[in-house]
Amino acid sequence: MTRTASCCCGDCRVEVRGDPVMNGICHCNNCRRRTGSVFGWSVYFDEDQIVARSGEVRTYGIRDEQVRSFCARCGTTLFWTSSFMPGRLGLAGGTFLHPPLPEPDFTVLYDNRVNWVTLPDHWPGVG
Repeated sequence: MTRTASCCCGDCRVEVRGDPVMNGICHCNNCRRRTGSVFGWSVYFDEDQIVARSGEVRTYGIRDEQVRSFCARCGTTLFWTSSFMPGRLGLAGGTFLHPPLPEPDFTVLYDNRVNWVTLPDHWPGVG
């Protein structure tokens, strides 16, 4: 199965094969600011799962830790690379619409969450 992540305007796309190797919700300040929301939904695919990339992206680097790529036209943060995950590409979970991604299966920094956010008890990291 292939899935396509797309920005808001549709100019930038990343096509991937298979399921993500990691699929989770993060409550760190970096993810919250990246999304403008109370958490980030991040999925990671191994480089060999990336089928195609298209569109003009601009990048923003955070120290030597992460390089974010976003659509040059609409500004949607679509994907990133992180020094702590070599060989993997992180993508914003909400950019996959059809077919949708499977349910996230873990959370990190749950104690840092906004207090009105609750997640399924069966996810590792909750509690």
